[in-house]
Amino acid sequence: MAKIQRRKVTVIGAGNVGATTAQRIAESGLADVVLIDIVEGLPQGKGLDLAEAAPVVGHDAHIIGTNNYDDTANSDVIVVTSGIARKPGMSRDDLLNTNAGIVRSVVTESTKRSPDAILVVVTNPLDAMVWALREFSGLPHHMVVGMAGVLDSARFSHFLADEFQVSVKDVTSFVLGGHGDTMVPVIQYSTVSGIPVPDLIAMGMSTQDRIDAIVQRTRSGGGEIVALLKTGSAYYAPATSGIAMAEAYLYDQKRVLPAAAHLTGQYGVDNLYVGVPVMIGAGGVEKIVEIALDDEAKSNLADSVDAVKELLVACKAIDPSLT
Repeated sequence: MAKIQRRKVTVIGAGNVGATTAQRIAESGLADVVLIDIVEGLPQGKGLDLAEAAPVVGHDAHIIGTNNYDDTANSDVIVVTSGIARKPGMSRDDLLNTNAGIVRSVVTESTKRSPDAILVVVTNPLDAMVWALREFSGLPHHMVVGMAGVLDSARFSHFLADEFQVSVKDVTSFVLGGHGDTMVPVIQYSTVSGIPVPDLIAMGMSTQDRIDAIVQRTRSGGGEIVALLKTGSAYYAPATSGIAMAEAYLYDQKRVLPAAAHLTGQYGVDNLYVGVPVMIGAGGVEKIVEIALDDEAKSNLADSVDAVKELLVACKAIDPSLT
């Protein structure tokens, strides 16, 4: 009788995002988890703590913490969360200078031991990191994807649910473009139980000014949390968003999710990772969903793409091997 192979997810980085990702993967029964970090004792301690919670929660996921990449071999999914967290006053360029060097070695070590895994990138600045990690890893483009749009859309949906006083389950929203101040929350494709937000405004349930303020708050969503925490950045929502993408892949769900994916002419963009709706299934990013945009959204997306290009210029300056 053939042995049933258990799913395995490697989480690189045992900080707040990584540890929360490991916890939620294990507690959901999605897969066994390897939590790896360069700091000795950190992943081992957090891994043991998570494993000791299993009898209380009632799951049988196998969790280990390690500093040895051999333990990550044959992973189905690799979630990259390593790098420093953004701090108040820190620009994404500052973050890029530090995190580009950190992630190169970790992705090279992990992907050579799991060449068939999908790579879900969470490390910021996201749009530059996902492009660079694809280059470092040499994996097919459809097997490297950036987690940003799920998170940004979740923030947008939360704010819209609060505004309309409805369940978050009834809100659908799309945020396109780069993961930063130039992201593009698309009102025309944001709905409550299928009713577009512009129609809800026409019904008197909100105003354009209030929705515009929500759009701006969404764009500044990460910075708002950084300012509140003062010593770190968001981790609950980012971790949960990354898991949604991993789950879509492992269960071949064919989910349509906004994510940073490699474009080859779609939306007028070529050879760049940009946040757009994609279908994620067992084949990784199986399809780029190209939606029609009004003139304002097109213009905003073009501005966002330009911002991503600027990040890549900075990334290439840091590591000339990427040119």
